[in-house]
Amino acid sequence: MMKSAHSLRLGRMGGARPRTRDVSVTEMRRIVIWAVSDGRAGMENQVLGLAEAVQRRIPASIVVKRIGVDKTFDALPTMLWGNPFNRLAKTSDKMEPPWPDLFIGCGRRVVPFAKALKQHCYTVQTQDPRAKADDFAMVVPPIHDRVKGDRVVPIHGSPNRLTKERLRIEGQLLKMSLPGDVRLANAYAVALIGGPSKSYRWNQQVEDGIISSIASAIDAGHHVLATLSRRTPYEFMQRLDMAFRKKRLWLWDGEPVGPIDNPYFGMLGLADRVLVTEESANMITEAAYTGKPVHLLKMAGGGGKWKRFHEELAKSGVIRPGASFRDNWTYAPLRETDRVADEIVKRLTLRGVVDSYT
Repeated sequence: MMKSAHSLRLGRMGGARPRTRDVSVTEMRRIVIWAVSDGRAGMENQVLGLAEAVQRRIPASIVVKRIGVDKTFDALPTMLWGNPFNRLAKTSDKMEPPWPDLFIGCGRRVVPFAKALKQHCYTVQTQDPRAKADDFAMVVPPIHDRVKGDRVVPIHGSPNRLTKERLRIEGQLLKMSLPGDVRLANAYAVALIGGPSKSYRWNQQVEDGIISSIASAIDAGHHVLATLSRRTPYEFMQRLDMAFRKKRLWLWDGEPVGPIDNPYFGMLGLADRVLVTEESANMITEAAYTGKPVHLLKMAGGGGKWKRFHEELAKSGVIRPGASFRDNWTYAPLRETDRVADEIVKRLTLRGVVDSYT
């Protein structure tokens, strides 16, 4: 999915006056960003996406930190950990000075470290940290979680690593690397398939619905590019492969495709429409980045916050409940990661952590 030692410029809080001298981006001091998670792909993509968006705006080095917690404490509520730095597993990345300028974290295990480092650097926590927002410099939760506070910057879905240029380039590379009949297709529907979660269940009806939707997309003239997640039951991968063998379905097998290790971004770059299981805020947000029609693949379960999330998508024009795979529509692509990155740079500038820039 660069380390740099430096001294921090801290202590300038909300009432500080911004610098008045404008400097070019090339003249600015390079800040250090820690992108911190427990290493799970969905969480690491959020912190990396936000870190990379900041890096596109100001000079910055990104240090990826994957933390693990000693098994004795990992099952306990974080409030019982005491000093979190003493609870790191031996396999964890080190969490020690020099501290970064900007700390971006995601996940329950990261929260105690973000809280502890607030006095040393600007701390941003994505998702709902289930802690007081004032424990962080900024909290970036999904709007449907209804987290409130002066330090809260709510967004639709979650941060991601997408850019228009990345989708264009990786889409072109994938197109050149696909098998001949797939490469020559006129229209692509991309199927992003997740699996059971805390809020959603997986069963026979879910499988039948996914297969039926893919068949409908094929009937509407699309060649389907499909990818599964780590949560997708293995038996369903076999069933999917058997159901569409020798038909217009290309199912990624986990191996590199030409020069691309993972074709996920390339698939989104080629997509004329996206089918995505409704339990993944990350995949749905990434689908909505394309500006192409998005169809939710139903699963069993859900809940109030998921209903609110899906309703927000409908209001924004991302999804159209009941739409067929022949219907086309457009909407303003979700660029929430860029919006948050702009806000972070603005606040770092006000605090004097970075120079004002033009």
